[in-house]
Amino acid sequence: QVQLQESGPGLVKPSQTLSLTCTVSGGSITRIYYFWSWLRQPPGKGLEWMGSIGSSGNTYYNPSLKSRTSISRDTSKNQFTLQLSSVTPEDTAIYYCATGPSPGVSDYRGQGTHVTVSS
Repeated sequence: QVQLQESGPGLVKPSQTLSLTCTVSGGSITRIYYFWSWLRQPPGKGLEWMGSIGSSGNTYYNPSLKSRTSISRDTSKNQFTLQLSSVTPEDTAIYYCATGPSPGVSDYRGQGTHVTVSS
């Protein structure tokens, strides 16, 4: 069974870049036909898909976040990362990494990591 674990700082200052890493076990991030995604849930709001990276390395982004979001991977470590630039307090949320057969679809999801944007 695939397991995902998010890691990164829990506090980021406004205007800085938020960086999170997802470590995957029990499955390869190069698995064909699978996508590896980042989602987030701000306080009191629903789950929002941020973007995904496919097994070939192609990336897909939520248009509303595309200008600030970058997803990359390290196949040697079986990890993929999220970078969100120019953060504001509105980016405070629980951030999840997930995987599934299409961008944003989650067959498996990590437990989430809470990130607060505050000075």
